[in-house]
Amino acid sequence: MTVRIDIDTAACNGYGNCLVAAPEVFELDNNNIAAVLPGRPTDADLDEVREAVADCPAGALRIHEH
Repeated sequence: MTVRIDIDTAACNGYGNCLVAAPEVFELDNNNIAAVLPGRPTDADLDEVREAVADCPAGALRIHEH
């Protein structure tokens, strides 16, 4: 399965909930905007990514599973 994460950078407020849910997948950039780490997500990250999407108070994360 291929997983892609889209981040609405205009909606992201840098709350960091995604970092708590999936620290191996997300980081905050220099502007406190969520970013996906290189090489991520992997299939093993899927549960944590789903949690991060659900926990984002700004609704800035979308997951696409193919």
